[in-house]
Amino acid sequence: MNSKLDELAQLIDHTNLKPYATRTDIKKLCNEARNYHFWSVCVNPYYVDLAKQFLKNTDIKVCTVIGFPLGATTTETKVFEAKHAIKNGADELDMVINIGALKNKEYEHVKNEIAEVVVAADGHLVKVILETCYLEVEEIKKAATLAKEAQAHFVKTSTGFGTAGATIEHVKLLHEIVGKEMGVKASGGIRTYETANQMIKAGATRLGTSSSVK
Repeated sequence: MNSKLDELAQLIDHTNLKPYATRTDIKKLCNEARNYHFWSVCVNPYYVDLAKQFLKNTDIKVCTVIGFPLGATTTETKVFEAKHAIKNGADELDMVINIGALKNKEYEHVKNEIAEVVVAADGHLVKVILETCYLEVEEIKKAATLAKEAQAHFVKTSTGFGTAGATIEHVKLLHEIVGKEMGVKASGGIRTYETANQMIKAGATRLGTSSSVK
């Protein structure tokens, strides 16, 4: 593997969030992460402890999702999920904002919910999924600002389950808003080396993809 690919691999959350993923699928995901030295694997909460076992004695992180994929659960539910995921061995959490609350302009609720998950994560990295395909430009700006105020570590474009994934325009916009203080994770529809590099050039500091090996 050349140095450019090594560098790219270290920006990738190697992902399998399919609802029908099996133990065999998760083992394959983890083995691929070992072989290519991706930054992390991203799995549903049910498989956090299993992924942790498969990745024992490596420095590959285990990432999981909170309030996924709709974001419309209660704050209490997201906090419980976060605590349970950390207990099971998760190193990073990707949480979905309450999109409806954002559109209702219930900004304090959105910010406080993110902040509570950050506290529940107990020092572990939190990425805030905005699901930009459902948001207007001003809503994206507001959501990113709220995530920053709530002291999350990353903003993330998409779940991969919405009507569209990451776009160059949205990644650029997020990077402009959060600057160097937060990371930007581009996720959804990143299936080629060229697209990955375009996202990085636009300001992405992490990529979420299930096409990592390809």
